[in-house]
Formats: sequence, C-alpha cells, structure tokens
Amino acid sequence: MIRAAGAVVWRGDEDDPEVALVHRPAYDDWSLPKGKLKHGEHVIAGALREVREETGLRVVLGRALPPVHYLHDGRLKRVDYWLAHALDDQVATDGDEVDEVAWLPIEEARRRLTYAWDRSLLRAVGAAPLVTTPLILLRHALAGSRQEWKGDDDRRPLDERGRAQAEVLATVLGAYRPAVLVSSHSRRCTQTLKPYAERHGLEMREQTALSESGYDPREAERTMRGLLAAPVPAVLCSHGKVLPELLGMAGEALRGVRTADHTLAKGGFAVLHRAVGRDRAADPGDGTVGAGDHVVSLERYAT
Repeated sequence: MIRAAGAVVWRGDEDDPEVALVHRPAYDDWSLPKGKLKHGEHVIAGALREVREETGLRVVLGRALPPVHYLHDGRLKRVDYWLAHALDDQVATDGDEVDEVAWLPIEEARRRLTYAWDRSLLRAVGAAPLVTTPLILLRHALAGSRQEWKGDDDRRPLDERGRAQAEVLATVLGAYRPAVLVSSHSRRCTQTLKPYAERHGLEMREQTALSESGYDPREAERTMRGLLAAPVPAVLCSHGKVLPELLGMAGEALRGVRTADHTLAKGGFAVLHRAVGRDRAADPGDGTVGAGDHVVSLERYAT
C-alpha cells in the first residue's frame, strides 16, 4: 500500500474559515496539500513536510480526519489527513509541482476540488469543533531490558533505538506545539522528552508521582486536572503501567473518553483533543475543568 499524508489547512475565524487548496499543473487539478511518505518517515512528520513543501505554510495540527483510500496505478493508496491551523498566510510554491495556492471558504472550496474524496473531507471538517486543545500522553521510548539493568530502575536510560525514537518525537510532538512539559522523574521518561524540550527551549517539570516507583494516584489526578483545566497544549510522559489510569482520569474529568483500551507501545502516544468551553477563555486557576469542556477525539500513534 502506498502511504501518504496531508492536511486541511485553515485560517481566519473558526465560524467562517478559509481553507487552502493547491493547483498541480501536471494534472491540472485542485486538491488538498498532501504527498507520499519518505521511507521510514513518521506519518505526522510527513504531513508537516508535505504541507510546507506544497504551500510554504507553517501549521499546527488539530484533530485527525478520516483517512482516504483509493487506487493509484493499480495499487491501493492511503492518505492520512489532519486539520491544520496556519500560523501565517504567506504562501510559497515551487511553481513546478504546485503553481498556485488558493484560500477559499469551505463551500467554494468544495465546488473547486477535483476529487470526490477531497470534498468528503471538507464535510468531515464541520463534524466537530475546529479549534481543539491537545493533551498528549506519551509512553517513554525503548530503554533496554529491565531484567538486565543492574542499578536503580529509575536510572535506566534509553537504549540506541529509544534515543532514535526520542529524536523522531522531537519533530512529531512539534506538530501540536505543546508548551507545557510534565514527566515522570525516571531517566527514561525525561530522556524521551529532552530532545523536544531542547529544540524549543522549554522547561520540563519532573514529578515522582507519575513514575512507577513513586506513583501517587491523588497527586497524579491533581496534575491531570491541572493540565485539562488549562487551555494550553501539553505533553505528559510516563510509563506503560501508569498511563492507562491517567487516561481513565482524563475520561472521567471530561466525560467523553472510553477507558477500555489505552495501552501504548514504548515511544507511542495518545493525543486527547478537547474543546474548551467558550465561557472559559482562560485557565480558571483552581484546577477545575469547565462545564463546557469536552473530548472531541482520542488518537493513538506509534513511533
């Protein structure tokens, strides 16, 4: 199967957005920015790269949209799409693969799009709030064998594969621009977040209560409620044995996440997109979740 990725890029007001369409002279068609993944490339990193290459835009990802499948030269092709908010509107094209970018209201964009599968994506845009705030729950990357490690398990470091995962995560997490970083104090967790933190000049808050060795349900729940109450993108890094309970806490607080299966592979993460109630434009400061806050989607990814 051919794998590709792209985005429905929007700008302007949430109630009346414009979306970016690209014109490809080789096909004389209008489509959404997308392209094939490079070998070994993470699908989220591919979506960011393709949007940048075809439009010149810097974006922040929102919720995932339904993937599109179709036949291309007799082979099945899957394209994963996300909503993406443009951080600027200064477009730039190479003039070869893409020679024009058009910003259009959704209905006009739907009429101009060449392909039915692209038009169906625009219908999915209106199925949930356009603006969401992500909370990313991340399991630490690979850290070798627990049985072979002779020292304090909290000091067990990432192995070579885990360090490579952390570098990938530095790019992939950047798609959501988390500004608040919270981690178990265990070395394998802090090392997983460190490349992202260093790349963006952010501080990391370490908490023993989020670790396997020092897990404290009350303190962990207090941390979760604080992250959910603040309308700021955040990432929390913890352990495979702890994260399912943390996701359960989020579901209970926001009344919308099914808690049946929240297992994550090492280096994997869940993105909980929540809509912040419009009656609460800022963090209430007391760790309470607003009455209008709710879960829009819960997505899981491997690294």
